[in-house]
Amino acid sequence: MYEILLESLVDSARMVPLLFLVYLGIELLEYRYGSLAQQRMQRAGMAGPALGAVVGSLPQCGFSVLVTALYTQRLATLGTLMAVYLSTSDEALPVLLAHPAQAHVVLPLILVKAGVGLTAGYAIDLVFRAARRSTLAHADAWARGRDEEHHHHHVQTVGCCGHRTTPRDAGFQGRDLLWHPVRHTLKIFVFVFVASFLIRYSLEQLGTQSLSVLLDGHPLVQPFLAALVGLIPNCAASVALAELYVEGAISYGATVAGLCASGGLGLLVLFREEPDRRAAAAIVGLLFAISVLAGTLVQALT
Repeated sequence: MYEILLESLVDSARMVPLLFLVYLGIELLEYRYGSLAQQRMQRAGMAGPALGAVVGSLPQCGFSVLVTALYTQRLATLGTLMAVYLSTSDEALPVLLAHPAQAHVVLPLILVKAGVGLTAGYAIDLVFRAARRSTLAHADAWARGRDEEHHHHHVQTVGCCGHRTTPRDAGFQGRDLLWHPVRHTLKIFVFVFVASFLIRYSLEQLGTQSLSVLLDGHPLVQPFLAALVGLIPNCAASVALAELYVEGAISYGATVAGLCASGGLGLLVLFREEPDRRAAAAIVGLLFAISVLAGTLVQALT
């Protein structure tokens, strides 16, 4: 066990410089374009699912929180919300980028998940046409200042560590441009270390034969289980999925399923802000079903 502990610690520590550079870059992008992206999402209209699939591909959870808040205030359609959830990868992309041997899968993963989000988003809006028309009319009235007086819409982006992501946000502090990447890198380092140790220890206890049975079992099992993990509203879930893929414990298709289901903190906001809890549960069920289907299709084609 000591050797596994030390190996996991060393490998995780090697990732820290790359993780910090990635998170610093993300922070600067949020600072430069965060307000613009927020404005575009609030006025996306019919282009909501397309814009949501693109914005959701950025490796941070702030946009899933933003679009969830817009949806619960009926300023974004269900298709837009689902496009963001399905394309969001939370912390998986920085973790994969910090593994040079796995960096080549990042772009295909982004494209696959964005494609799933785009397709599912427009299909959902097509099925729920009446709700889409009502939402778009409401959003247009709000944008033109003609909304009803008792509607009070206030959308503020909050990052994963509670920090304000753009200079327009109340409480934004310039030092967060450096401090937040440092704090976030340390947090993800801990997650990666714990996940890496638990995975390697479990694989050693299972043995290669049991691992082979896991990998070669029923094609629905891995995407189903990975999607269940992805539904956990915490960045540790996407870190665990990325580490499972890096260690060879799950397939690429299962990774797609898990990360498609990874709505992050947006799922917490959905259950907190959506007045109809059964509708919120139905959204999560739909997200899970699409994620399993997408992962299974990818697994069959790869």
